[in-house]
Amino acid sequence: MRLHTVAAPIRALCAGRSLYARHGALIVASVRGYATDDAGNKGKRVPSFANVPPSYKGHYFNGTSKAVPDPTSTAPDPQPAAAESPEPPIETTSGLIKSILFGTGESDRDLAHLEKSYSQRVARGKYVHELAVHSVNPEDSPEYVKLISEIYPQIAADPLNKVKLVGSWRTVVGDLDTFVTVWEYNGYAGFHETYYRIHSDPKFIDYLRRLRPLLRSRHTDLMQEFSFWGGTAAPRDLGGIFELRSYELQPGRLLEWESSWRRGIEYRRQVMEPVGAWFTQLGALNTVHHLWQFADLEHRKVSREKCWELKGWADTVHETVKLVNKMESKILVALPFSPLK
Repeated sequence: MRLHTVAAPIRALCAGRSLYARHGALIVASVRGYATDDAGNKGKRVPSFANVPPSYKGHYFNGTSKAVPDPTSTAPDPQPAAAESPEPPIETTSGLIKSILFGTGESDRDLAHLEKSYSQRVARGKYVHELAVHSVNPEDSPEYVKLISEIYPQIAADPLNKVKLVGSWRTVVGDLDTFVTVWEYNGYAGFHETYYRIHSDPKFIDYLRRLRPLLRSRHTDLMQEFSFWGGTAAPRDLGGIFELRSYELQPGRLLEWESSWRRGIEYRRQVMEPVGAWFTQLGALNTVHHLWQFADLEHRKVSREKCWELKGWADTVHETVKLVNKMESKILVALPFSPLK
């Protein structure tokens, strides 16, 4: 056996090539190295929003989407597809929807409210909110806070980004060493434009490189505001604590939840300080988040007790608790740079 037949595989592996056998012969093939997020490895990064330029024109929106013809093909042009059957008029289905969601005997006001489109009935529609949850290694929490304190205000302050920072908090009751941030984008277009810009920015790529070793996990949801809430709170400095209440609803029960809470929020506003209420549209679906602010845990306890003294609050609880699969409460404290604190 010649020496070069043994040395060749070693040289190939060192040169970033792989080996495999075919018909008794040793084949050397190139192997592309692992992708990284290093800004110097342009073209080798893992996929991100930097790969998807924002585009609001073209075949997605002009209503005449067609495949680009292959000039070398001799096949005849495809025939136009048959027209789809029109949607049944709402009059033929609204009775069934009413009976499923409200049963029989509900007021005409609720039934008329239901017949609006889903987006009109539930969502405020003006903004898209992102709920970002980072679980951090306990020993790395100080470094994590230092890191996001640098980058988050920069993202929010850049006028070319279509985003505002609502608030950023640390969990003190619940899953500890977990941090929650809420961003407000100018619709889905603003979300895409902003993500495209920051994921194309070497400074943000460096931030991701520094961030990942600090994390146990991370999760993000895209949400819209409930229309009855009236908008997420503006920046303020009241102090105290925040409570993030999350409800996993049974699939298909969001409209019932909204109908009950539309009435119930008026009771809660009398004794508690609301911050925001959202439902997820991307991410953990069938999930509702409510954010409240209190002076301290005792203030929270007293406020919740007062709710039960208000006529109608018990009905709200009775109507909504049966719609929930799972609920969770986190007590949060605001980070120093948070606009809401």
